[in-house]
Amino acid sequence: MKILKELRAKNPADIEKQLSESRKELIKLNTQVATGTALKSPGQVRKVKKNIARMITILKEKQQNG
Repeated sequence: MKILKELRAKNPADIEKQLSESRKELIKLNTQVATGTALKSPGQVRKVKKNIARMITILKEKQQNG
């Protein structure tokens, strides 16, 4: 997957920064869902959640490997 290759090439500090931005985006999307605002893309929440999980996984792999 393209996203995985990009994330594995980054250093942990960059991944953590992107992780923080993704979490902010997820909060924003969840707020829109809670208020009843129509999302541009209904699958966006799921994509963001999966990307967050990928980033966390890669960070843990990098910590274990050194």
